[in-house]
Amino acid sequence: MPDYDALIIGTGQAGPSLARRLAGAGMRIAVAERGKFGGTCVNTGCTPTKTMVASAYAAHMARRAAEFGVVVESPVTVDMKRVKARKDEVAGLSNKSVERSMRSLDNCTVYDGHARFLAPHEVAVGDAVLKAEKIFINVGGRASIPPIPGIETVPYLNNSSMMDVDFLPRHLVIIGGSYIGLEFGQMFRRFGSEVTIVEAGPRLIGREDEDISQAIADFLRREGVMLQLESHSTGVRKDGDGIRLEITGPGGRQEIAGSHLLVATGRRPNTDDLGLDRAGVACDERGYIRVDDQLATNVPGIWALGDCNGRGAFTHTSYNDFEIVAANLLDGGTRRVSDRIPAYALYTDPPLGRAGMTLAEVRKSGRPALAAKLAMEDVSRAFEKGETDGFMRIVVDRESKLILGASLLGTGGDEVVHVILDLMYAKAPYTLLQQRVMHIHPTVAEFLPVLAQDLAPLD
Repeated sequence: MPDYDALIIGTGQAGPSLARRLAGAGMRIAVAERGKFGGTCVNTGCTPTKTMVASAYAAHMARRAAEFGVVVESPVTVDMKRVKARKDEVAGLSNKSVERSMRSLDNCTVYDGHARFLAPHEVAVGDAVLKAEKIFINVGGRASIPPIPGIETVPYLNNSSMMDVDFLPRHLVIIGGSYIGLEFGQMFRRFGSEVTIVEAGPRLIGREDEDISQAIADFLRREGVMLQLESHSTGVRKDGDGIRLEITGPGGRQEIAGSHLLVATGRRPNTDDLGLDRAGVACDERGYIRVDDQLATNVPGIWALGDCNGRGAFTHTSYNDFEIVAANLLDGGTRRVSDRIPAYALYTDPPLGRAGMTLAEVRKSGRPALAAKLAMEDVSRAFEKGETDGFMRIVVDRESKLILGASLLGTGGDEVVHVILDLMYAKAPYTLLQQRVMHIHPTVAEFLPVLAQDLAPLD
């Protein structure tokens, strides 16, 4: 039975970086991977989807070329095989880089296969039984499929199998009006598909403020995406080469005929086949591994990082999990999950950059606050680019003058939000932004001080 100082199960965003740190500290480590190296982000998430978003943006701008005085032959068409080939090349480079770095790492042994606990510090990977003092679980998550009657009888797609699509769906029906559904919906509409998004809630991306949801719905509808809100999927069946989705909503019962069905209704952790019960590792009712503020499980010497711990569902939160664990184990740190500020982006066009609290959350908290909102059509850089959809908003604490949150829906919003995020981490008052900074012109970020000048009490 091989003995290791540490065993890392899974090679998502946290695992490989942690492996490098631990091996560099002289530990003898093992890494177990049952599938593709790099996890969701590299293989079926951020890297491939944003590569496809770039192709969809190129098609969209080609159709708008005349607005900029550019002549492009009409109609603009999309070669989906070339779109997929480009995506595969970009994602493949990342995947191969992660695998190469693990297999060539000193003090590290890679085991190919599915890892299952036999005991708290004993794990089987194929025929090998590995024993380690410290074990780090980084197994990620997968698409969650709702129990819609008939769903098992149709060839539905999810965010992973969408990566194999090298053709143009005639009519893509999407169940789920949140981040994954919206990105794929706009993307394939721009590729040339007819797209219908079915959302059970009263509006898109329900965790965001209502005006954000409305603005996104407006530009999606303007591009021809059909939205069915407050509509529950009550059944699905095959219809020739396509599908028929039965929904019940404000207009009663109706059916949507589509060529393909994408299920984008959330994620679930990959924890149900790890043998966690044999290790005594506790999970919550949804299968997420319970961890404390430093990502330790209830079993001494076992940690859970990334999507499987329910403390974040993003690449950057997974990487931050690595930073927290490495700092605490190797650098004498006392870093905590609760120290980080919620931040993420929605990669529609225009994108949404988010940091901290929403306006609704601030209102609910009852704290005295100020807020300001600026339409992107008033931002010169956006106007010059011909990309004026959306708006920027910041919310601040009236007493401490600290920034509580920001929602930047507009061109560059996914980048500009980091100006706000950095101020929040520095615990700098909004008056620094308002009175002391000089930004470059012409940019989107230069309007943040303008926005801060317009702060007013919440109603």
